Amino acid sequence: MTRSIVVGLDGTEQAKAAAEWAAEEALLRGTGVHLVYAREPVPESVLSFMPRGSDETWAEEMLSRTAARLRERRPGLSVTTRMLPAGPVPGLVAAAEESELLVLGSRALGSVAGYLLGSVGLTVAGAVERPVVLVRAGSGASDPRRPVVVGTDVRQPVDAVLGFAFEEAARHDSQIHVVYAEQLPLFAGLGPAMVPDIRLALAPEIERSLEELLEPWRAKYPDVEAVDRVVVGSAGLKLVEAAGDAALVVVGRRTRHSALGAPIGSVAHAALHHSPVPVAVVAHA
Repeated sequence: MTRSIVVGLDGTEQAKAAAEWAAEEALLRGTGVHLVYAREPVPESVLSFMPRGSDETWAEEMLSRTAARLRERRPGLSVTTRMLPAGPVPGLVAAAEESELLVLGSRALGSVAGYLLGSVGLTVAGAVERPVVLVRAGSGASDPRRPVVVGTDVRQPVDAVLGFAFEEAARHDSQIHVVYAEQLPLFAGLGPAMVPDIRLALAPEIERSLEELLEPWRAKYPDVEAVDRVVVGSAGLKLVEAAGDAALVVVGRRTRHSALGAPIGSVAHAALHHSPVPVAVVAHA
C-alpha cells in the first residue's frame, strides 16, 4: 500500500502553505495527503475554564476546510484527516513513521508560534526517521523548475541525502545543485595574501572528489542535470545563500542519539532558520 504524505496542521498560514506544498508533491508521487492535528497539552487549571469540546471542534473544522480546499484545487487527490490522540511530538513522530514524508509549516527566525521554532518542530525534525520538509508561508508557490540544492561533504558523503535530492530533482524535472563548502583554517584569517593560495591549492582536489562522488548519481539519473559547486566559507551560510535561487534545499542530520536527544546539526539549523524556500531534513546514520 502506498504511504501518504503527512501534514501537521496548527492553524497558521505556514501550515496552510505546508498543506499546499504536500498536495503538489503527492500528485507527483502518485500518493495521497493525510492531514493531522495534535493539540498541545493544556494545564488542568486552564482546561477547566474552556468550553467542553471547543478545541476539538475547531480542529476538526480546520482539518475539514483544509481537506476540502485541497480536493477542490486538485480533483482526484486523496485527502484524509485525523485527530491525533497523543500530544504534538509523540503524535507527529508516530504519524511520520507511517508515511513517506512529514511536512510542517515553518516560521522565520524569531517567531514562537506554530510547529517549527517552538520546541515541537525542532524536536520532531530531530527524531523522525522519515524525511521532514519544513515549508514557509509563500514558499510553497515557488517555481518547481528551479533547482534542488543539496549540501554535501566529499569526505563523508551520505547516500540517503543525495538520493533524496536527486529523486526530487528527477520528480520535478529540475536541475540539482550540489554544494560543498570548504571552511578555511583559522590561520587563513591572519593575512589576506594567504587566502588565495589556500583556495588554489584546495580547489582542484575537492572538485575532482566532488566529480567522482557525483559520477554514479549522474549515471543513475541521466535526465537530471547536476551542477557541482565548491565554495569557501561556512557551510550553513553558503547553503542559505544558494537557497535564494532554489525550489528546495536538502540537508542531512545524523540519527545518532545522545543523552540530550537527537540534535540537528549547525548546517541544518542554519537552513531551517534562514532558508526562504522549503527545507527537507533527511536522517542518516
